Amino acid sequence: MDTLNETRSEANFDEILSDFELLDDWEDRYRYVIELGRRLQPLAEEDRTAANKVQGCVSQVWLATLIDPRGDSPRLSFVGDSDAHIVRGLIAILFSIYSGKTAEEIVSIDARHRLGQLHLNEHLTPQRSNGLMAMVKRIKSDAETALSRRTLH
Repeated sequence: MDTLNETRSEANFDEILSDFELLDDWEDRYRYVIELGRRLQPLAEEDRTAANKVQGCVSQVWLATLIDPRGDSPRLSFVGDSDAHIVRGLIAILFSIYSGKTAEEIVSIDARHRLGQLHLNEHLTPQRSNGLMAMVKRIKSDAETALSRRTLH
């Protein structure tokens, strides 16, 4: 399986930002976020494990990290799912920020800044915002783990 190419179906963050700016109200933006979630490739049942479940989310969320060790730095891509439509859309937004990047890039990305460009925190419940940050923490942790494994070899 060519994991990096198979997971590149997600939108580019700059495209999402541009589309967000074209939408007039938050109801339309929520619909757009849900549509982004619908575009995610389905998560295989065997990836819906306790190890892939993200702690700190009100909804059920699973994130699996795919690592391509070729090159100077491991390159990571992600697959995921949630039982909540809006959360699937938030997963798609996170994938647009992180998927396909090197572990070093992922660790250095300021997620709060990127997500702040969409003004999501102003329109998500505190529980959703906490869950979103739990997903970011998980992605960054997986990138740090990939980096530490590289230095061990």
